Order: sequence, then structure tokens, then C-alpha cells
Amino acid sequence: MALVDDQELFRAGIRMLVESQQDMEMVGEAGDGEEAVSLAARVNPEVMLMDLRMPVMDGVTAIRRIAQASTAAGTEKPRIIALTTFNRDQAVVEAVQAGASGYLLKSAEPEFLLSAIRTVHSGYSVIAPGTVQDLFRHAARTYPTEGPDLSILDALSPRERDIFLLAAKGLANAEIAGSLFVSEATVKTHLRSVLDKFGLRTRLQLVAFAYERRLLG
Repeated sequence: MALVDDQELFRAGIRMLVESQQDMEMVGEAGDGEEAVSLAARVNPEVMLMDLRMPVMDGVTAIRRIAQASTAAGTEKPRIIALTTFNRDQAVVEAVQAGASGYLLKSAEPEFLLSAIRTVHSGYSVIAPGTVQDLFRHAARTYPTEGPDLSILDALSPRERDIFLLAAKGLANAEIAGSLFVSEATVKTHLRSVLDKFGLRTRLQLVAFAYERRLLG
């Protein structure tokens, strides 16, 4: 994994924590977003911890540049965990929209951070303790005030639409399956189709997508 943060002392602490784990290896560090883009291209880490507030280039811009470079090169994009000081940081929403696999507070407990790294490495999203809907609901107040564009949902089948709206409300696959009386496998299949149709990569992006377009009321 790789670490991007402009505070050398913070990087040193995270480095020691990661290197104490037998299943993790620190392959590089960067002090700003511009260095992060170069680092990602050079070592192609599987997971990156990315601070959002940095000089030269911020973390959100770096996440976008890394995604663009990976697409252009035809390589797998690193799974990125955004790091923030504030739980209601608008930059977190922008980072998720740019492709981050989740976000954590920089004050997170060491064991929670390690667990988050492993979770993201496995292909899942992570969020700081709290309610993810609160974050996006708060951010939605900054979006244009016109009504919801429900025509967006026309691209989905009736079943996909049901699953999209329930997933956007934060329900887990098992909860969605129970609510719609279908199997979890069916939920996963339809959810993947929804993500593909909207050009999204993660459930967090799906939540942001729904709130940004005011599809949840």
C-alpha cells in the first residue's frame, strides 16, 4: 500500500503501524497530490491512503488524476481511502464521486484503520463511524435546488430501480433481499447492473449519485 499526507510525523506513525502487519507492505509515500499521481503511476499500489487537504495538489484532484491515468494506461486503479479531519467534509463527497473506495477520520483507532485497509483491498467500501447518509444529506444542501430528475431512473428495470433506491438509503444486501423477497445473489446481480449503467464503481458513489440528484427526497 501507499500513503499520501503532507505531515511527515503522521506518515511515520502510519508507516510503523502498517509495517507491523505481516500481510501489509508499504511501497511508497508522497507529501502532496502531485507526488501521489507520480507515485501511483510508478509503483501501482493496491491500496492508497490519501489525505484530502494538501498543498500543491489536493487529494480530490489527485484521485481524479490517478483514475484518468489508470484508465489511459489500461491498468487497475488503486483502491483509495480518503483521509479527513472532519466527519462532514464536503471534500469527502467529492472524493467518493472521484472514485475513492471510502473515507476515514485521521483520528481513527489503529485497529479500525488496519481493518479498513483490508476491507478495501478485498473490494468493499469503508466509511468513518457514523451514518453515511448524514454526510451526503448534509452535502446535498450545496447542490442546485431544482427538483429531482426522475428520468434518470428510466434507464433501470423496475427491479433495478427498487434495489437502487434501497441501496442508496444504506440498506445492506441482506436487508434489500428481505424487503423485496429475493435472494442476495439477485440483489448483487442487479446492483452490479445499476452501477454499470450509471458508470459508478462503488456503493458509496451510488449513495452520492442519488443524493446529488435528489432522488431520495
